[in-house]
Amino acid sequence: MSALTGTARRRIHLGRYLTRWLFVAPAILFVLVFFGYPIVQNVVMSFQDYTTTTFYTGEAPWVAFANYADIFSNPIFVTTVVNTALFTIGSIVLQFSIGLALALFFKRHFPLSGFLRSLLLLPWLLPLIASAAVWKWILDQGSGALNQFLGLFGVTPVPWLVSPSLALIAVIGVNIWLGIPFNTTILYSGLQAVPEELYEAASLDGAVGWRAFWHITWPSIRSVVSVVIVLGVVYTLKVVDIILGLTGGGPANSTQTLATWAYQNSFVQFAFGHGAAISNVLIAVSLIFAISYLYLNRKEVDE
Repeated sequence: MSALTGTARRRIHLGRYLTRWLFVAPAILFVLVFFGYPIVQNVVMSFQDYTTTTFYTGEAPWVAFANYADIFSNPIFVTTVVNTALFTIGSIVLQFSIGLALALFFKRHFPLSGFLRSLLLLPWLLPLIASAAVWKWILDQGSGALNQFLGLFGVTPVPWLVSPSLALIAVIGVNIWLGIPFNTTILYSGLQAVPEELYEAASLDGAVGWRAFWHITWPSIRSVVSVVIVLGVVYTLKVVDIILGLTGGGPANSTQTLATWAYQNSFVQFAFGHGAAISNVLIAVSLIFAISYLYLNRKEVDE
């Protein structure tokens, strides 16, 4: 009788175990098909001479690490890495700083704060290519709205998008404008979860203003900050449309990043093997940053 009972229990346990996997299976299948397969195919393609001819012949000769050797030895590679670093760091630092400041500002719940927060989402909701077109008109050297405004004060037209020394700054500025709504929204949500009782108790000990922010607000939203920074960096590393819409990677590759270089190799020059290799470098950089940042942040929290 006890043996039968034990067998029945094992069957029930097995049934529950299989039921859990049946519920999870569709999600796993979706991830494998729509995320896993493209990544694996991209890695395989980076070791092949994959061109437009491959679509007709079905043949993609195996070239091992030749594609990686070509991109690493290309003089443009160093330029794209530097531009990618400057573009990402400049965008993330200012997006986060301005986003946090606005989140703290809207936390005060003044009249029309909800309406203003909704307006703040507009840059995030607009199609990126449309935003790029509008900003290209604003920053145009000849008839751009910004230069016309500066001309009222006697400032000569500034070549925002055609000067190698200014183009990257202009592109970073536009990307900051686009990223502020995301940072503000997520950080504002994190601030809403901080109990007001903590501030009231801290005020009795004289912890107000900056001291309250540093000892109460910041520790309370640290997990939200981690999410914002990691997602922001990963998203910024792969920005293509804004740069292509504004400068196309020029002038003189001054705004060329790893993402735009991968795009041009794949869809302009049709060197899909080289484009895949550059994309894999970008994926590796994103993974290294995300894992390192999350590890260091978790280590700091544990300590």
